[in-house]
Amino acid sequence: FIFYLTLQFFYATLLKQQQLVIISMLKTTWNTGSKDIIKFNDIIEQIRKHTLLNGTVYIGTDSFFIKNKCIFATAICLYGADKQKGGRYFYVKKSLNKKQFPELSIRMIKEAEKTINLANHIVELIPTAKLELHLDISPQENNEGTSHLAKMLVGYVKGSGYECKIKPDAFAAASIADKHSK
Repeated sequence: FIFYLTLQFFYATLLKQQQLVIISMLKTTWNTGSKDIIKFNDIIEQIRKHTLLNGTVYIGTDSFFIKNKCIFATAICLYGADKQKGGRYFYVKKSLNKKQFPELSIRMIKEAEKTINLANHIVELIPTAKLELHLDISPQENNEGTSHLAKMLVGYVKGSGYECKIKPDAFAAASIADKHSK
C-alpha cells in the first residue's frame, strides 16, 4: 500500500513538472533563425508537417557565461524531410545566475536537461516525431574540458529514450545553439 501511494505521488509530481514545462514553453519567446519572433505552437505545427514528410527534429542546448549570467540557448532544427532543400531552425534563450553553475559538470547537466525536457514536450504533442538530441560535449577519447562527462551525459539522454550525438556530429548544440548563446 505504501509503495502504491509513493508511486501515485511520484506520478503526480512528474505530471506537475511536465505541466510547468508546457506552460513555460508557451510563455517563452522563441525566435526563427532570422531572429523573427515565433509562437511555440507555430513551431509545433511546423514540426508536425516536417514529421509527416519523414524529417528529423534535432534538438540541442549550449551555454555561455557573460558577466554574472549564464546564457542558455536551445535550438530546434528541422532537416532532412522529403524534398526539403536546406533546413530551418528555431531557438530560445534563457539567462540564469552564473552562481548556480560553480562546476562545469552542473552546467553541462543543465544543458542536457533542457534538451531532454524540450524533447519530452515535443514527443508528448507529436508522438511520431523522429528526434535526435545533440550535446555540446567532446568525445571521451579527446581528453578535452567536457570529455570526462561524455559517457554520463550520453547515458542520461539515451536513458531518457532518445538518440544522441556529441561533437563533431552535434550541430544543433555545437553550432546553432552555440551561435545564439553568445
